[in-house]
Amino acid sequence: MRGCVRAASCAVNRRSRDRTFDLSKGAGAAYVEALGLGRMHREEEQMPIVNRIAALHGEIIAWRRDIHAHPELLYDVQRTAATVADKLKRFGCDEVVTGIGRTGVVGVIRGGKGGEGGRVIGLRADMDALPIQEAGDVPYKSTVPGKMHACGHDGHTAMLLGAAQYLAETRNFAGTAVVIFQPAEEGGGGGRAMVQDGLMDRFRIEEVYGMHNYPGLPVGQFALRPGPLMAAADRITIEIEGRGGHAARPHVAIDTVLVGAQIINQIQSIVARNVDPLNAAVISICVFQAGSTDNVIPQTALLRGTARSLTPEVRDLLEERLHEVVTGTARLYGATAKLTYRRDYPITRNHEQQAAFAASVAAQVVGRERVDDDVAPVMGAEDFSFMLEARPGAFIFVGNGDSAGLHHPAYDFNDEAIPVGASYWVKLVETALPG
Repeated sequence: MRGCVRAASCAVNRRSRDRTFDLSKGAGAAYVEALGLGRMHREEEQMPIVNRIAALHGEIIAWRRDIHAHPELLYDVQRTAATVADKLKRFGCDEVVTGIGRTGVVGVIRGGKGGEGGRVIGLRADMDALPIQEAGDVPYKSTVPGKMHACGHDGHTAMLLGAAQYLAETRNFAGTAVVIFQPAEEGGGGGRAMVQDGLMDRFRIEEVYGMHNYPGLPVGQFALRPGPLMAAADRITIEIEGRGGHAARPHVAIDTVLVGAQIINQIQSIVARNVDPLNAAVISICVFQAGSTDNVIPQTALLRGTARSLTPEVRDLLEERLHEVVTGTARLYGATAKLTYRRDYPITRNHEQQAAFAASVAAQVVGRERVDDDVAPVMGAEDFSFMLEARPGAFIFVGNGDSAGLHHPAYDFNDEAIPVGASYWVKLVETALPG
């Protein structure tokens, strides 16, 4: 998940909403209702953790911890991708394709109740780690200095592998499940690369679903919402040029440190005074580079940061005002400044029907009272957004309990969440593709 999301416990089912989708109905019935289909499948009772998934729990933990001990960054996930592909082949997947989006892996599992010509849904997990030195001291601690799984992608990959093994064994569905293992979520746009590489068309995917662990949300709970769930994330680079000089003679120099500081201050007025208070936006400058010694006013300075938004209108406003504020502030001090604003990950926007269906599937696994289907949006970003732009689908949070936050050096994925997440994947396929 790009950008460190501050995890907070979510109130379950905080607000009642008038929906076209009723969680009091079984997931199968509600799904066909949400899609406007005539036939109804009723499943009134909550179904607990899938027994076979529970039996596989120890094995899935071992997979997760092996991946955790061998973290890889961005597209350089050769070991992880090879491990995934090998397991998918051993599970008996009908097809295993590597190299989608450079180092992504795709497994195809056709249902035993008829796979050819039926509906196709995609399930996605991310594989890459982060350039962080791990602070924990667990037996499976990262063996690679300066790299660790600080966002739980090891857990995401392991849960989807567990679901893939179950689905390949049982095939208790009609249609096709496509399991997608994506590289480079952490700033590399791996989701975009897989889509551009023909993922959706090549495998005839009609709907796509994703999942991310959420520190602070208790294990055994889920949270999601229709519409914007996570923010667009854009990259800001500001290059400032002034006039270098001796630190004792600032009056004949143009101090780029001063100019950069003023730009940072003025940028905060955009969110405070230009964005509607009822809308969400964040601008954070996280890098300030200038000078190399204590008695020279530097000629140049470099600022880098991020802009986050939840609507296209606010995104446009941030870009427009940043250009005006950056160039105008620099001019006030006799300097020049160039802003490069690069639009990166789009808004992660859940499709209403698929989000309602995902909530109902989650309720099968943990009970309706443990599914918050109207969680507040977060300002972190996800490149699953590219897949949601390509196909209808939904992204859901699964509780990671009282752990360190995402991107923290002491973070660790909670292995107790594995049966919950893997059972969700299984039930999603079997409910979406009934025989």
